[in-house]
Amino acid sequence: MSFRRCASLWARLPPGRQPGPRAAICSALRAHTGPFLGTLGRVPAVACASSSASGGSKAPNTSLFVPLTVKPQGRSADGDVGAELTRPLDKNEVKKILDKFYKRKEIQKLSADYGLDARLFHQAFISFRNYIMQSHSLDVDIHIILNDICFSAAHVDDLFPFFLRHAKQIFPVLECKDDLRKISDLRIPPNWYPEARVLQRKIIFHSGPTNSGKTYHAIQKYLSAKSGVYCGPLKLLAHEIFEKSNAAGVPCDLVTGEERVTVEPDGKQAAHVACTVEMCSVTTPYEVAVIDEIQMIKDPARGWAWTRALLGLCAEEIHLCGESAAIDLVTELMYTTGEDVEVRTYKRLTPIFVLDHALESLDNLRPGDCIVCFSKNDIYSVSRQIEIRGLESAVIYGSLPPGTKLAQARKFNDPGDPCKILVATDAVGMGLNLSIRRIIFYSLMKPSINEKGEKEIEPITTSQALQIAGRAGRFSSKFKEGEVTTMNREDLSLLKEILNRPVDPIKAAGLHPTAEQIEMFAYHLPDTTLSNLIDIFVDFSQVDGQYFVCNMDDFKFSAELIQHIPLSLRVRYVFCTAPINKKQPFVCSSLLQFARQYSRNEPLTFSWLQRYIKWPLLPPKNIKDLMDLEAVHDVLDLYLWLSYRFIDMFPDASLVRDLQKQLDGIIQDGVHNITKLIKISEAHKLLNLQNSSAESQSRLSGTVKSRTRRNHGTKALGSKAAEPLGSGAGEKSLASRLVQQGLLTADMLKQLEKEWMTQQTEHGKGRTESGTSLTGTRRKKKEPDSD
Repeated sequence: MSFRRCASLWARLPPGRQPGPRAAICSALRAHTGPFLGTLGRVPAVACASSSASGGSKAPNTSLFVPLTVKPQGRSADGDVGAELTRPLDKNEVKKILDKFYKRKEIQKLSADYGLDARLFHQAFISFRNYIMQSHSLDVDIHIILNDICFSAAHVDDLFPFFLRHAKQIFPVLECKDDLRKISDLRIPPNWYPEARVLQRKIIFHSGPTNSGKTYHAIQKYLSAKSGVYCGPLKLLAHEIFEKSNAAGVPCDLVTGEERVTVEPDGKQAAHVACTVEMCSVTTPYEVAVIDEIQMIKDPARGWAWTRALLGLCAEEIHLCGESAAIDLVTELMYTTGEDVEVRTYKRLTPIFVLDHALESLDNLRPGDCIVCFSKNDIYSVSRQIEIRGLESAVIYGSLPPGTKLAQARKFNDPGDPCKILVATDAVGMGLNLSIRRIIFYSLMKPSINEKGEKEIEPITTSQALQIAGRAGRFSSKFKEGEVTTMNREDLSLLKEILNRPVDPIKAAGLHPTAEQIEMFAYHLPDTTLSNLIDIFVDFSQVDGQYFVCNMDDFKFSAELIQHIPLSLRVRYVFCTAPINKKQPFVCSSLLQFARQYSRNEPLTFSWLQRYIKWPLLPPKNIKDLMDLEAVHDVLDLYLWLSYRFIDMFPDASLVRDLQKQLDGIIQDGVHNITKLIKISEAHKLLNLQNSSAESQSRLSGTVKSRTRRNHGTKALGSKAAEPLGSGAGEKSLASRLVQQGLLTADMLKQLEKEWMTQQTEHGKGRTESGTSLTGTRRKKKEPDSD
């Protein structure tokens, strides 16, 4: 190093600190790097206390901390100052020093005190080592320390401050854990709604089973009030109250996620509003509020909306309608707000009976019957079998547009229509007025997704069974008493057991982070993805025992889907809260396309949307076409939902709504002819409703029969059940059910068939005559169309 360069560097040091070059340089470095733990010698043990330690809070789940990338330093314009002041570093020596640093137990313990568990410590060290080894020039301070360690003038532990600084760069959450815990503190949620806390609200709980008149009494109070808000779980229910209110001469607006309807000619808001529960205003004052289906406060995904409405609505009277299982929880929650709960109990208006015999065959159907299935495949197959018997059926399932559901309900309810049978999923349990005499459970097993996102098949709960069974013999229908039974004799005892169980009391209410809380989180962790932010927020969150944080898997799915698209955090948050069916690829790709267009500042016009969905669309020719049309309807719903959040970028909501009505008509025609679509789909092998190798049932029956009896709810495999559905029986084989429930694929079934046949061939000589005959029968069935 030249004398002039050395003098220049020397002159930068503070006066009075130049007796020794190393001490002087390090003194100057402390000014911008902060004090080391001790001097340049060994790190004292007493210096291990961490200011960011989490003092008593639960330890965070560090697997959620995603390391950021810190790029190695390139060549500096000022040259390698550290090398000029000391000497160039020997990379082999440096690597040995770093390895020694990593293996020291004292360093690992000290790191743990600063929040770096074994996993984070390892990741941070790998990043730190790569940074040191791959940088062309290092900062002066760390270069000097490494040089001193090489010459035994410093201890390897003196690297720790630099390692910790690097660890906080790649894991910024370590720097702000206390702030993040404060932001994600979800305790005392009543304090989030100061406007409601000013009021002394009167809480009235209308408790009773389905068809007890509880909602009717609440709605009467709503209609007689000067102002009111109805909060329902479904668009259909909001529409029903909207229509009833206006028909009764009480002007009422409609607000759902996808629709805003004002009835006043000047566009002014009416004093009454019917809305979906997520859309209710917690700042508008009302005289009366009605919160329907309050037991859904426990819903793993949507429960937060009922909690928000219960705690936040600014109404003098709040009428809650729902199951008695929610009374204790609501009373506890209102105790924290200083409000009393008045409980009004109702009994069912018409009797309902559980029959002592199962239906057993579709030949025994009667007018007014509703067969409840828990899968679309069962819906299709049962509809087809009913049509074979010369009967006509209406069909209702969850993914149908609301207009189509209402049209099918009108068809079933119309005394002059030949359609007297309804085939439906549990969608009939809420939101539709149906004239049903008898509910028939086709199965008691319902697919569900557990907390880990895994698919499970479990018996329906008591609450679900009561909700569905209660649709039979409603007070407003022509049937003055209801009946309930099952398709299979083996399920009947389980149904009775389920219906007789007490409904478990609801223990906790759902909560959900707000956009503001996520924004504050992002301020501290600016380089973290939104999906990862949500994970960390939920992990850091603290809730009282009466609350839980709702499942946010759908939100995270959308966040990961659009992560690569440049959007502001608030806009990204709104896109991720858009309700989409993630099982529909076209709907998911549409969310992605809409976000991409938005990021380019290109408005999504009506003409653009028509091109995108390839309008005009043809009537469905098979079931696949019908499902595609349902997906397009969901895409139009998504457009309308976004149009009320981003008016400028989604400007043609009224035109899209008219287009959606046309599409609804096309879907209605398709559903009206659904048995024809099923027949065509079967002919072209687009839909597999026949038993996948009917012989598989008899093959497995001996093994499974005892197990199914133990598991309650799985259909036993008697002689009736052995008949294939395609041949006219009301039941399906075990193999067919496993395929439809997603537990067995067609390929797996073929492999099982192949392995069984191989085994039979190997042991065929030792078989009895009956066994040989059975094998021959199976081979014969395999030949024509078993696939």
